[in-house]
Amino acid sequence: MSTCKCKNNQTDDLKELNEILETYGKKEGYLITILQKAQDAYGYISIDVMNRISEFTGIKVAKIYGVATFYAQFRLQPIGKYLIMLCQGTACHVNGSEMISQVISEQLNIKDGETTEDGLFTLNQVSCLGCCSLAPVMMIKTEDNDETYGNLTKDSVIEILNQIKEKEEKSEGEIIA
Repeated sequence: MSTCKCKNNQTDDLKELNEILETYGKKEGYLITILQKAQDAYGYISIDVMNRISEFTGIKVAKIYGVATFYAQFRLQPIGKYLIMLCQGTACHVNGSEMISQVISEQLNIKDGETTEDGLFTLNQVSCLGCCSLAPVMMIKTEDNDETYGNLTKDSVIEILNQIKEKEEKSEGEIIA
């Protein structure tokens, strides 16, 4: 399972990347593995990470960028603390995932692939979460865990998002106090 550490300043700390490169960087055909591990470490693939991979491996930055943009699994921008993956598979689509998408977009003022201004939420529409019996379904990933929510309705989605926001407001209050 990958985690989202979501470090926004990768320039300062490429130590984890250097360790990844020491393990995989000298082997032929490991670019995707390197990119996956780098994204696991940093939450996304920045230009600094691509430049460092290029320096170490000798692979041109343009090729690294081409691979990173070809595969949907890679992100080139930081993601929010809560990554909402909303299933758009057949069962979810038939059971109202489009309406769920609209509710999330309205509640958070973001569209697919976007992150809220406060950096708290990112919305990603995905092809399938493999939970068809729970359709419509979404998974919310954090650095600590993944939580799956099924049989979603407009009201349940609003409640879930509000609970997360309240939790964040409480934790902010505890830090300030």
